[in-house]
Amino acid sequence: MQKKYKIGLIGFSIGGQVFHAPFIVGNPSLQLYKVTARKPEQQQVLSNKYPSAIAVQTVDEIINDPLVDIVVIATSNDVHYSLAKGALEAEKHVVVEKPFTNTTAEADELIALAKQKGRILTVHHNARFHSDFKTVKKIVESKRLGSVVNYQARFDRFRNFLREGAWREQDLPGSGIHYDLGAHLIDQALQLFGKPDAVFADLRKQREHAKAVDDFEFILSYPTRKVSLFGQMLAKEPTPRFALYGLKGSFVKPGIDPQEALLRNGALPHEDPNWGKEPTYNYGVLNILENRQDIRETIPSEIGTGQDFYQNLVEVLHNKSELIITPKQARDVIRTLEAAEQSWKEQRVICLKDQLIAY
Repeated sequence: MQKKYKIGLIGFSIGGQVFHAPFIVGNPSLQLYKVTARKPEQQQVLSNKYPSAIAVQTVDEIINDPLVDIVVIATSNDVHYSLAKGALEAEKHVVVEKPFTNTTAEADELIALAKQKGRILTVHHNARFHSDFKTVKKIVESKRLGSVVNYQARFDRFRNFLREGAWREQDLPGSGIHYDLGAHLIDQALQLFGKPDAVFADLRKQREHAKAVDDFEFILSYPTRKVSLFGQMLAKEPTPRFALYGLKGSFVKPGIDPQEALLRNGALPHEDPNWGKEPTYNYGVLNILENRQDIRETIPSEIGTGQDFYQNLVEVLHNKSELIITPKQARDVIRTLEAAEQSWKEQRVICLKDQLIAY
């Protein structure tokens, strides 16, 4: 029988409940073994959905348990570094929710520690497995647009009020939607186009009494390409999720990957044969000039596969694959975010040459 790797999940709010536990229990090589569930409502959810998992009150009960193979950190961003460091020092494999850390220095230290301890360290940049991004990646790789000279991606939402007590909306390290949603967009852009030459950013607090960034724009500069990444909390009318403009035409993609909505409604990926399929009204449109002919096509979306993250981790543990998401890649996202904050503070373009190490 194959070994079942025991997972200790630290954090059982939305991150742990929605983005990790459903995929862990759906993988036959993994066991949701221990979970920090301090609040009564968290304990109730754990008992109802995952009755075999053990609820614990402290992080030490997971990190210091010799039976725990993998520690998954799904907490607020301000403790990602300290918890990951503690787990690696205890010689556990570690999964960190994105963003990896709050600073590049912290990321570099964790990467070195994981290497020293001989442990796997990866970061949950799950938007790589979203149907919308997978579709965009396929379009770029097909080269039907020719060289992409303008790329726009955005996470726009509408919530014109602040959530009371929400750490993401406090003035804390790693808070704000640029660290939350912007981290996804940067990671995706680096995957598509590699290392940019420079970044320019606009970061704002637009809602009344806002303490954290709730509107951002990043411009990543390449020799022949402009990458524009946006996020805001005051978009009442839906905006295109992706827009790509190439020498041969354009591709515009509305809508958003359906997996999060399904997970929030309690669905489990391994129980749904139609998991990750987008509705047809969210399909993108490719409009190109090909062989002197105007061609306009509706492009069916690729299937979203959030389960691929943990399946890849299992394959790495079995020495059958390489990590899809390396800590160096996640570190480069943090370096880009740091440079973006510096750009806005100093009102200038920040050079990124020789500062990104994974691309």
